Amino acid sequence: MLPRFLEHVRSKGLIDAAKPTLVGYSGGPDSTCLLHLMHVGGFDVIAAHLHHGQREEADKEMSLCEAFCNELGVPFLSGRADVPRIAASLKVGLEEAGRMARYDFFDSAANATEVGAIATAHTRDDQVETVLLNLVRGTGLTGLAGIPERRGRIVRPLLPFSRSETQAYCKEHGLWTHDDPANTDLSFSRARVRHEVSPALRHINEDYAEAILRLSEIAKSEDEFLNGMAAAALEKSEISLNGELNFLTRDNEITFNRDLLLHLPSVLLKRALRLATLAVGGALDHNQTTIAELGCRTGRPGSITCEGGDVRIEWSANEVTARLTKPTPPFRSNLTVPGETISDEMNWALTAEYAPMPRGSLPRASLEAYLAATTTKGLLYFRNWKPGDEMRPLGFSGRRKLADLMSEASLTANAKARLPLVCDMLGPLWAPGVCVDERCRAEEGSKVLSLSFRALV
Repeated sequence: MLPRFLEHVRSKGLIDAAKPTLVGYSGGPDSTCLLHLMHVGGFDVIAAHLHHGQREEADKEMSLCEAFCNELGVPFLSGRADVPRIAASLKVGLEEAGRMARYDFFDSAANATEVGAIATAHTRDDQVETVLLNLVRGTGLTGLAGIPERRGRIVRPLLPFSRSETQAYCKEHGLWTHDDPANTDLSFSRARVRHEVSPALRHINEDYAEAILRLSEIAKSEDEFLNGMAAAALEKSEISLNGELNFLTRDNEITFNRDLLLHLPSVLLKRALRLATLAVGGALDHNQTTIAELGCRTGRPGSITCEGGDVRIEWSANEVTARLTKPTPPFRSNLTVPGETISDEMNWALTAEYAPMPRGSLPRASLEAYLAATTTKGLLYFRNWKPGDEMRPLGFSGRRKLADLMSEASLTANAKARLPLVCDMLGPLWAPGVCVDERCRAEEGSKVLSLSFRALV
């Protein structure tokens, strides 16, 4: 099994051998097989084990898992979650709560260890069961495609292998494993599919699993093709927001020309709406997608909010917009002078250097500015806009509300909330892409503080 495994991982480029890989390890045959294969295959691995807080014997099992990793010389990370409490709090089943807890733990462990990937031990049997479960829940092509081999930094190197192969591998190498009682508890949907539905389907077609996997591959190919067409349509109809400051909201709002989208057939328009929503961190279910499509086609203004309340898709006579509605937390920090101040979270860099005033002038709405060095009062800092902020733009005789100035610069509400204002103890001096305050007017030949604002990537 090892040569096939290594060839599969290599051919698909699933694992970056130059970085450690976090392996989800429960102690069951599948995860034990994966951990051992990667270890003997020469990969740098870290085992991650989550105690679900459901069974008394889980403490002993966690100790045995740690002992097994110690024998291999593999680092062992453990965590605990109260899955029953999570299920009750979120009003979901134990299976779903356990899945959520595991991936939250894997993400936290991966961030702490700076690994290149998170490997989970899903097999082809898991793939078949997942497709069947999705089918009876009323899925579309995406659900019929089943478990993706790669999703972000999560990879599933065992998908081409069967559960019987992982069990045989563990037995052949004398590896300790344990069976989770949940695997035979028919109150869980997956266990019922495994022990009741699959045997019944096997009576109808001995090769039913191969048939389901073939369906999954067909659905995956067609799903990818249709998504590609929908994405191309979105690209052609996208309306650029916030001018040169578009990088401020690249990840939290996106707008499209409604008329161009209406040329799409229903199947592609629905996909386009789902992809647009996904791009800003939301997800539309089937009913929400249907409502959004109908709203777009009528042209009457409306909106629908995704589950969780943080993402909304809106439509009007001219535009369709998907945006993050979660407020940007207030921010304030000292400006590095001279030097560069970086915000990884909001994808920008602000550079400040003292220099002689160059010849010529900059446009009012530039992403660069020259401030007279002798006019600033106290330490410089940056913060977000607040109601009541005012500025006197260069060349103006009076002060104006900053909210109005940003609106005139065609900034959206999300961009306004993320724009850093360079301030001193008397108030805002520069709003990048909007204006410089008159009290910092720089004269040619004088010493200035040269500022520039740019996207990180």
